[in-house]
Amino acid sequence: MILTVTLNTALDLTYDVPALVPHSSHRVTDLSERPGGKGVNVARVLTALGHDSVVTGFAGGTTGTALRELLAALPQDTATLTDALVPVAGDTRRTLAVADRATGDTTQFNEPGPHITAAEWIAFLRSYEKLLTGADAVALCGSLPPGIHVGAYAELIRPARAAGVPVLLDTSGEPLRRGIAARPDLIKPNADELAQLTGAREPLRATRDARRRGAHAVIASLGPDGMLAVTPDGSWQASPPAPVKGNPTGAGDSAVAGLLSGLVEGLSWPDRLRRAVALSTATVLAPTAGDFDRAAYEELLPRVAIEEHAPAA
Repeated sequence: MILTVTLNTALDLTYDVPALVPHSSHRVTDLSERPGGKGVNVARVLTALGHDSVVTGFAGGTTGTALRELLAALPQDTATLTDALVPVAGDTRRTLAVADRATGDTTQFNEPGPHITAAEWIAFLRSYEKLLTGADAVALCGSLPPGIHVGAYAELIRPARAAGVPVLLDTSGEPLRRGIAARPDLIKPNADELAQLTGAREPLRATRDARRRGAHAVIASLGPDGMLAVTPDGSWQASPPAPVKGNPTGAGDSAVAGLLSGLVEGLSWPDRLRRAVALSTATVLAPTAGDFDRAAYEELLPRVAIEEHAPAA
């Protein structure tokens, strides 16, 4: 079982419009509603790949109820997805993505999330430590809701490491800076998050610097250029066969699912990267935000290019 933690879950709404024009009225041509938050997205892809997953974090209010109902309705043909969200008094946030069909661009609006009390955080910690006992790996994903201290991910990494459960951390800013000091097995920042963490813009230099700060391995998302990995076993860059246009919402979460599934299956680093890039690209191509196009994924997988980098001098 793979455990995913989403402290700031969301009800994801996507509006399709023919063209997004500032200061004007728009007619929505299509609306989709999905359970969201980064870890929830990761779990959904893991289940589609045949891996049992458990979703934990917080959910509350009418939005939280809607999220849990949608979570329960997800297909579970090849694996199970279990809801272990902890109830809270506040209302789960919503996110709104407006997809501009004329340009292929997406504009995102993210609410802050409910305020989490000290008692709710303690209840979550108790549940989390119990869930770790059955986990093969854990993903800690996304932003922190109000009320949660910036060292929260570091606090969650330590018991996972004590239990021998590999930890992937996917966040940004100060939570990433604090979390990396707790020595997660893997972090997956994008180029901007890397630059904020290290002060370096050159991807390979920044990725190596991030690893020196405490992460066992660093996988950097480079957008259309694929992913760059610096690990104890070597460094590689994986690139899709060609640039694609579409909705990038959830593409990074699909990449996390690829990395985690590859980890628990014992795949080599190049094969994990190949899967992560193929899944990420297939998510951009999917008609619904946050899904991946399975036919595109299977066609892309053998075509992802892998380049090995020489060790640092």
